[in-house]
Amino acid sequence: MPFIENGLVLRHIEVSRDMYELEFIAPAIAPDCRPGQFVHIRSGLDNNPLLRRPLSLYDVDKKLGSITLLYKVVGKGTNLLTRIRPKEYVDAMGPLGRGFSLLPPRKTALLVGGGVGIAPLVYLARVLQQQGCKVKVIHGVESRRELVALGKLREIGVEFLPSTMDGSAGYKGLVTDLLLKKVNPADIDFVYCCGPEKMMARVSEIARENGIAGEVSLEEYMACGVGACLGCARKLKSSDAQYKKICKDGPVFGMEEIEF
Repeated sequence: MPFIENGLVLRHIEVSRDMYELEFIAPAIAPDCRPGQFVHIRSGLDNNPLLRRPLSLYDVDKKLGSITLLYKVVGKGTNLLTRIRPKEYVDAMGPLGRGFSLLPPRKTALLVGGGVGIAPLVYLARVLQQQGCKVKVIHGVESRRELVALGKLREIGVEFLPSTMDGSAGYKGLVTDLLLKKVNPADIDFVYCCGPEKMMARVSEIARENGIAGEVSLEEYMACGVGACLGCARKLKSSDAQYKKICKDGPVFGMEEIEF
């Protein structure tokens, strides 16, 4: 059941150009959070802008009751969000959406993120690691300054392979090329992916060719966040008779459900 609460902001920092981490206390929301879900944030005062912004759960500390979000400034709403300071409050609704399914212990998961698509994969990596899974994370970005999740992933203790388009860190080139060259499919039990749809399409294709199941997290414009407005409805396959509501039926879907 989603809650709405004013969360006390503990930390709000710029971690790279136009990319921010926001941590706030949300004792009603945090206990029910699952990897892959999101919260709906009101970014301005006086209902301007009117619509909330959906942001993935980047990390959750259930003992503290805190939620951390990673977001990139892309418009008016996220620009206004950057003005919130520590010790102020953020209006949050959540947790919302269908999250990732979780592997049983002693299985190996591959997490593939592109750009800010790494956001929902960090909390997933933490939970899988805590459950006794082996976790490999590969993250593709333009430049090393965008490898903002590196510190958290090192803290969690997972294997991490970066790729940068400019060659400033890790493999030089596409994250999907890194996947093909540095990951042995025989070692992987399940693939989780979030990022640009072109990237997710290629990752899904590679997984399918190797007989590996997986899930992806989709992004759509979400107005209500609870499946009432139909603003995020889309057909997952051209042959589908019905539309799916990304905010409620997703944002996580099985790779086999989607025709990119």
